[in-house]
Amino acid sequence: MSHFDSDYCYSFPAVRGIQAGRPFYIATCPMRIIPKIFSFDESEVPPELRAQRTLNKSRIPEMVRYLLENPKDYVFSALTASIAVDVEFEEHPGSNNLGTLRVPMDAQILINDGQHRRKAIEEAIAERPELGQDNIPVLFFVDEGLHRSQQMFADLNKYAVKPSPSLATLYDHRDQASDLARLLATTIEPFVGLTEMEKSSISALSSKLFTLSSIKQATRALLGKGSKEGCSEEEAAIARDYWLAVYAQMPDWQMACRKEVSPAQLRQDYVHAHGVGLHALGLLGRSLISEHPESWKQDLTLLRTIDWRKTNPEWLRRTMLHGKLSKSISAIQLTCNALKIALNLSLTPEEKVLEEQVVQQ
Repeated sequence: MSHFDSDYCYSFPAVRGIQAGRPFYIATCPMRIIPKIFSFDESEVPPELRAQRTLNKSRIPEMVRYLLENPKDYVFSALTASIAVDVEFEEHPGSNNLGTLRVPMDAQILINDGQHRRKAIEEAIAERPELGQDNIPVLFFVDEGLHRSQQMFADLNKYAVKPSPSLATLYDHRDQASDLARLLATTIEPFVGLTEMEKSSISALSSKLFTLSSIKQATRALLGKGSKEGCSEEEAAIARDYWLAVYAQMPDWQMACRKEVSPAQLRQDYVHAHGVGLHALGLLGRSLISEHPESWKQDLTLLRTIDWRKTNPEWLRRTMLHGKLSKSISAIQLTCNALKIALNLSLTPEEKVLEEQVVQQ
């Protein structure tokens, strides 16, 4: 347990280690004192005189909500900090680098990695004080000045790679849209066996046809859901029925499932073998089911009349940009417009405005 001692220090159970000849300390800190001991200079200091990036305030509310909504199973990784003064480490007898780290209360401690977590912890504790009893690991380095702190920030972030949207979808069990995408990808044709579960782009020679993230985006469009909205069991059933019905009208997808054509060949030649095509089909389903709740499955038979080849002039002016498929919102919507027109669905006023741009080309 952390406490104030007679020398006005914070005391933490800690482990001492050596990295590049310098000592560092891994300490266990109660979350309630994190806001007190870690300063973050949010004043207008030029970047070249700071050791941290400025706080991106838009990231904080989501992190606070995560803490408040998951008090029993959240996980926050260690903070990394630099202390501008010497610290005292009292090693327990015969323990080999286990001991107590004492940090003066007036020491300036800068966070090299984790300032957004620090701010989120502060705001979450204000709403739910019992979170303050939890612990968070902190990696302490003894600071050697601004130059070293800036280099540490650069080094710590240099190799941090954000996971791909597909991998994030695969591993995110709190998000209903991710749950539904995983379910579709593993249980129904055409997705089962043809979904790239980890990467968010498919290599030229891959045996996969869809990415998990594109299934998630297309299904979200089908159900008219925002990025943070969940879905009901009824909506999940609609999604399942819709994609199965689309599959029944897509001979190329059926051939891929039967391994009669390679996904790589389909991707090379056809719009429907790319995320923009899947997303447009999702948008189409939103309008189709809404306008024709009784006959939408029968109406989908008109998909067989569509020329999905990339060389089709319709896609060249809607879906392609400089000879390549575009993932822009307007390209997806214009692709969907062509599908809606083929299925005799009316365009919304916004879609008509977009359509006029194509007509004028």
